[in-house]
Order: sequence, then C-alpha cells, then structure tokens
Amino acid sequence: MGKVSYPSGYYVRFSPPSPVVLVTCISRDGRANIITIGMYMPISFDPPLLAIGVSPKRYSHSLIEETGEFVVNVPGRDLVDAAVLCGSVSGRVVDKFKEAKLTAIPASKVKPPLIAECIAHFECRVYDKFTAGDHTIFIGEVVAVSIEEKAVKENVLDVTKTQPISHRGRYYFTPSLFYEAKK
Repeated sequence: MGKVSYPSGYYVRFSPPSPVVLVTCISRDGRANIITIGMYMPISFDPPLLAIGVSPKRYSHSLIEETGEFVVNVPGRDLVDAAVLCGSVSGRVVDKFKEAKLTAIPASKVKPPLIAECIAHFECRVYDKFTAGDHTIFIGEVVAVSIEEKAVKENVLDVTKTQPISHRGRYYFTPSLFYEAKK
C-alpha cells in the first residue's frame, strides 16, 4: 500500500475525530454566549484540568479572557443542528441560546450558564492560557461537574446511550448518525 504526501496543514483532516463541546461564557454585564469547540481535551487529573482552543477572532475568546470562566457542555446526538448553528454564527450579533432553542440554567460555581439540554457540564476557571499559532489554548480548572444520571454507567459516560457528537472537517457525527455541515 503506497503513501501519499500532503501539505503539513492537512494533518487536522487526517487526525482521528475530536469531540464536539458547546462552551458557554458570559460578558461582565451578564450576556451569555455559546461557541462550538472541536479543540477540546482533558489534560490533568490533579488538579482536574482541561484545554480548549479558541481563535482570538471569536467573540467568546474576549469573554473568556475578561471573566476568566467558562463551562464545557457535552451535547448529544439530538443537538447536532444546535452545534452547527452555534459554530456558524457570531454571538456578537446573534443570541445563540434563542436561535438554537437552548435553555440557559445557572451553574453552581461560575457565572456562565449551563445548557440544560446537554448531557454533562464542566464548570471551569481559567488556570492558564497559551498562544498556540492562530489559537489560544485556555486551560480550565474544573471546579464543578454535573451529568444526567441516566448517562452514567459504571462511573463513566455511557456513549452508547448519549451518543456525544464528534467532528472531522465539515462533518459532524455520532456513533449512529452522520451529518454534513453546510458550507
């Protein structure tokens, strides 16, 4: 079997799919926003840390920088359309909660809201941040976790029941659903 060479920037197209999360953040005056993130990764057990990559061009970037807080919300199969919408329009001009028909509910330890329709929620305070090329890597310390009781099997997320969304290129999918985002 032969190998084919591609420009180095194509690496992301050939990487395994990444989880899709909906990150909520909030302005100092209380206006909440949602950004769809495919650059998400747990990175430490002690302290509990996770990383998200956000372009400085995004409205959410400035909100996270100004408040130092965000919530990682884990969407299931039923929220594919909402995830695509929240990743396709700017929160500077659109109320994404309203447009995506999502419900904001209070978090227990941070100001950004949780998304009621999501499976799980990781409330975070910015622990550190790094510039990495054209994105900022925000390291969040997880200060609270909540999850739907029915989504847990043996103390882990039951992906067969919840079907969290994955992403590769312009394609969004779950274990039993394939969805192509509009260009």
